[in-house]
Amino acid sequence: MTEQSRAPRLRGGPRAALVFAAAGLLAAGAAVTMATSASAGTTLGASAAEKGRYFGTAVAANKLSDSTYAGILQREFNMCTPENEMKIDATEPNQNQFSFGNADAIVSRCTANGARMRGHTLAWHSQQPGWMQNMSGTALRNAMINHINGVMAHYKGKIYAWDVVNEAFQDGGSGARRDSNLQRTGNDWIEVAFRTARAADPAAKLCYNDYNTDGQNAKSNAVYAMVQDFKSRGVPIDCVGFQGHFNSNSPVTSDIQANLQRFANLGVDVQFTETDIEGSGTAQADNYQRVVQACMNVSRCTGITVWGIRDSDSWRSGGTPLLFDSSGNKKPAYTAVLNTLNGGSPTTPPTNNPPTTNPPTNPPTNPPTNPPTNPPTNPPGQGGCSASVSLQTWTGGFVATVRVTAGSSSVNGWSVGMTLPSGARIVNVWNASQSATSGSVQFSNVSYNGQIAAGQSTEFGFQADGNASTMTPTCSAR
Repeated sequence: MTEQSRAPRLRGGPRAALVFAAAGLLAAGAAVTMATSASAGTTLGASAAEKGRYFGTAVAANKLSDSTYAGILQREFNMCTPENEMKIDATEPNQNQFSFGNADAIVSRCTANGARMRGHTLAWHSQQPGWMQNMSGTALRNAMINHINGVMAHYKGKIYAWDVVNEAFQDGGSGARRDSNLQRTGNDWIEVAFRTARAADPAAKLCYNDYNTDGQNAKSNAVYAMVQDFKSRGVPIDCVGFQGHFNSNSPVTSDIQANLQRFANLGVDVQFTETDIEGSGTAQADNYQRVVQACMNVSRCTGITVWGIRDSDSWRSGGTPLLFDSSGNKKPAYTAVLNTLNGGSPTTPPTNNPPTTNPPTNPPTNPPTNPPTNPPTNPPGQGGCSASVSLQTWTGGFVATVRVTAGSSSVNGWSVGMTLPSGARIVNVWNASQSATSGSVQFSNVSYNGQIAAGQSTEFGFQADGNASTMTPTCSAR
């Protein structure tokens, strides 16, 4: 998740391996499995497998006991990605003390049902345990190498593809690497991570994964240049993951297929790895159709993963971004995806409206269908601004999505104050700058979301370690 988890995806009965002759549609040497109990063309995984691809979902270990969740998981998906359970803080909470219980539960469930596994993620600036956050230089570099070796040794032969490095490039127009403790160990840290991973499990595909790279922009250009350099020098990289978090401020771009194709032309597989598209009804269905069709039109696009099953399982649940509603019912977006996988006609002709501004770092911007955790501090329409918070939580961490709403007059800038729960520490923030990582924190707008028309809203978010509790934001406008 990404990230962020970007806090933050199986099949029962016997399985028959289907080996497809079209070499461009398959990962080298990999067979695609499909449930014999489900007719091809009637589920997402079966339909994708017919075309030599997978259709996967992010899986949370604590939801495997939910019968509705588990039933959809088993029926629909032939690839799984642990949502948080394979991230660094989960797998090595204390240095050299590895913990795989929750991740193993997901691997066991998915593989028992004939699904394959994507590993997420080995090296990332976020969701690092405290001991790693406090390291730097050679000690951190060695710790990264040791972590990759330890996790990949445990899962050797069980993982189809690893997100070796996640989100190493910053947003905006610079195309620069993200400043992080890993980056400060030396500019070759990504190369070292990939070379370490290849030695640890030569059979696993090795991917670079990032967000806001779905169309051609400064960030995707920088990733492209890195992949091109790696391929020219023999640095092992097999695939590039495009997270695919979309909403009204970060829409599906008109050049999404062309962007996939240019990466594929470098000799790597491409995949949508964390797809969720905010919205509802026909508009959401159309956007899902466009993303899936883009993958179907690129022979080296090997699969699509959605980041959750039901809307209530999503890290951005307020935007209802997934293929099943909170009760587990199929949405119009599900039908659009299934029809596209089966080669049917789009639900409506796709639109090609490119974004008019640089996409932000993928926050939800559509009004949530569920009420926020806290009511606005000032009702909109009374001038100034108001703020409300909704939370997505898991054991030991949470994501907060903060909605900022202008009152009766437009605002040209805003600031939101909030006191974090005791012991909570911010590890990632998007669409805002912050004054601190714990305690009393002041969040301010960034360049692209300071202006809000009267009565309109924008959102920012942050991910934190620690336990969530009620937070009451205050908002001031400029």
